[in-house]
Amino acid sequence: MALIRPKMWKVMTDSADAPLWGGENISQKNSIRMLKDARHSLGIMSELWVERHRPQSVGEIRGQASVVSRLSVYAEHKEFPHMLFAGPPGTGKTTAAMALTKDVFGEHYRDNLLEMNASDERGLDKIRSKVKQFARTQPYGDAKFKIIFLDESDALTNDAQGALRRIMEQYAETCRFILSCNYSSKVIEPIQSRCAVFRFRPLADSDVLEQVKHVASEEKVTLDDDAAEALAKIAQGDLRRAITALQVSAAISETITRSIVYETSATAPPEALHQYIMACKDDGFHVARRRLQDLLNKYGLAGTDFVGQLHRELYNVDFISEMDKLDLTEIMAEVDYRLVEGGGEKIQLDAMTAKLVSMLRN
Repeated sequence: MALIRPKMWKVMTDSADAPLWGGENISQKNSIRMLKDARHSLGIMSELWVERHRPQSVGEIRGQASVVSRLSVYAEHKEFPHMLFAGPPGTGKTTAAMALTKDVFGEHYRDNLLEMNASDERGLDKIRSKVKQFARTQPYGDAKFKIIFLDESDALTNDAQGALRRIMEQYAETCRFILSCNYSSKVIEPIQSRCAVFRFRPLADSDVLEQVKHVASEEKVTLDDDAAEALAKIAQGDLRRAITALQVSAAISETITRSIVYETSATAPPEALHQYIMACKDDGFHVARRRLQDLLNKYGLAGTDFVGQLHRELYNVDFISEMDKLDLTEIMAEVDYRLVEGGGEKIQLDAMTAKLVSMLRN
């Protein structure tokens, strides 16, 4: 009795052009290429590039010259006061705190470090138990003091901040506090007055561009010049965001183009936003509304993302008068507020489009 050969896929053979079982004539090269692409993506995403390329000492930090110069003195003398790092996300606050700790304590820095995220452990009980328990114990080895790093300390409740202030006073000789926050105004004045305050500013596009190109070179990824500029533009001074966007793009393709950057970062390119504004001016509500929907679908934008990006691009449009730009900014601010408060995204964006059409066509 003859054996019947089953109809099935044979993914790999010695010959790239050999026919597959069952008479199917699909190229082996495509299958191999898909497998390589899958392996490439898994390799790219196996470790966060933000962590892999994080500076390990104060001297390696880029883009915060005034902060680095002061911290370098502390690192050299291995002594510093309580400190408060304030600034937007992705500007190097956590990196600076960890780099300084490593410079002071060396490779065994973990023995004398307590690292906490205050947004996760923001209550009074955590401060009284975990923080106080660590602060009251003696430093390990020959260290003069221990370090407590409280990230996002502006998320602490007022009661927790009051308890923290007393611990900072009580254990000042054996423990140093490094607090980081996005908004220093949310940290009570008695804590601020006990800290050396460092202001971290958004990185310049040139600094972001330099670091992105460096990471791409280290990771052996081909990065087009206009793609690098796009990464710097969407980062808005947030280096962490730029490197994360670079890694996501690299998982798609070994050669990173401008279009890949925008499509994988939930950001619309400036020309697409400009076309939407032109549609509002020249084509009327229905055409502008369709273009808006295409934008949201293609780039995966949420309503608040679109409004924010449109607001930034508005000031690069030269055919709208200064007074109209002021009025349009008020409209966008109102829509953004309603979206944040839970307003229906579709009707709010349609209402904004209607107002833009009415204003620009008059």
